[in-house]
Amino acid sequence: MNVDVLWANFLTQVKDELSSLAYDTWFKDTNLYKLENSKAIIIVPMQIHKKHLADKYSSFIIDKLNLITGTNFELEFILNDEIDKLNNLQEQTVIEKEDKGVPPNSFQSNLKNKYTFENFIVGNSNKFAHAAALSVAENPGNMYNPLFIYGNSGLGKTHLMHAIGNYISNNSNRKVLYVTSDQFIQDFIGINKKDDQGTNFNYVDFFKNKYRNVDVLIIDDIQFLGGATQTQQEFFHTFNKLYNDSKQIIISSDRSPDDLKLLEDRLRTRFCWGLTVNIFPPDFSLRTEIIRKKISAGNFEKEIPNDVIEYIASNIGTDVRQLEGSITRLVAYSTIMGGVEITLDLAIEALKDFINKGISEKNDIHRIQKIVSEYFQITVEDIKSKKRSSNISFPRQIAMYLCRNMTSESFPKIGTEFGGKDHSTVMHSVEKIEQEIKINPDLAKIIDKLKKDIGSGNVNN
Repeated sequence: MNVDVLWANFLTQVKDELSSLAYDTWFKDTNLYKLENSKAIIIVPMQIHKKHLADKYSSFIIDKLNLITGTNFELEFILNDEIDKLNNLQEQTVIEKEDKGVPPNSFQSNLKNKYTFENFIVGNSNKFAHAAALSVAENPGNMYNPLFIYGNSGLGKTHLMHAIGNYISNNSNRKVLYVTSDQFIQDFIGINKKDDQGTNFNYVDFFKNKYRNVDVLIIDDIQFLGGATQTQQEFFHTFNKLYNDSKQIIISSDRSPDDLKLLEDRLRTRFCWGLTVNIFPPDFSLRTEIIRKKISAGNFEKEIPNDVIEYIASNIGTDVRQLEGSITRLVAYSTIMGGVEITLDLAIEALKDFINKGISEKNDIHRIQKIVSEYFQITVEDIKSKKRSSNISFPRQIAMYLCRNMTSESFPKIGTEFGGKDHSTVMHSVEKIEQEIKINPDLAKIIDKLKKDIGSGNVNN
């Protein structure tokens, strides 16, 4: 039975027997990676799921799988980040088996069905990359070949690559292969192995058939080929063969081709033959949309308020996996704490280890605080304190106003940076200064001067 079908059947039965909160928190975001050697390898979103599922639900899961398959399986829980490590171990096992004359496994595309264009959230930071990817998917081998996608980790490069592969596989009979550069290296190393006859012909044939007899080659994290000189040479020849045969090549990296200094010049040149696109970190608007999409897909029993969503979007960072993981962590924390209501205070407590300090995209909040405190001859600590004397509270209100008007940060984020002030306090301060400016020309001049200083970066660091 297909593992996706099996797990869908399993989740349907589990959902009928558990409360919606328990199901959504512990099971909804799990996937069955594979069944092998009487072991069920299950992908879970966070470390806490490993322990909780093993401690509380092991027997339950084993019984359900037995009802569906007629087999008792041992359980192993892994995170998405651990899959590559597991694959490397399995690939090494394949090579060892081939040493003993065991034939290679049949072709696998390695595509993950969950990554599609439909569930890729588009915003200003990624809309060009998304459009280019869709164009390639609709006309592989003829439009933008190669397609080179680069950007920081966690911004959606891998999602787009799988989406291209899934689109092509679902709409044509083309042969699509997705691999990481580590997998490519491991397969290339296998060429140097000897079989029982003392030759490496079987391995060479296996390698060439796997990489050169495809219609679409998708290779992730090409930067890891740096330093592997012989592997680069082989990839150069593989690239040329596919390109000359009008086969589509899609490559990703954490940096642009020009910045891949450890790769050969002839490779970097070829990477620029087609189209190079950059995925930028998501802005605040896109981050909130990603979080709302995660909440909607999760169908959580408890409502997550807007101020909590804005707090997460402002503080967790730009890594999409971390944004999604923060929701899972928050709901799990609420469940563990007895199903308490999800509030901003609960979110701050639950996600305190997740917070990426100084995530403000240009560190503008801290800079504004310094400029305002220097102008009014007080300290940043005063501005962030709970002191209410007019010589401190008024500059604090001005600083909050400037943060709201000169950055894209939310009220909860600004409040957090001002010593944990409530978002309503920030809103009141902003509104007060806005009204005061209209009737007080001296204050308007002060605000204009501070804005000029902030815009020019005129602050002693």
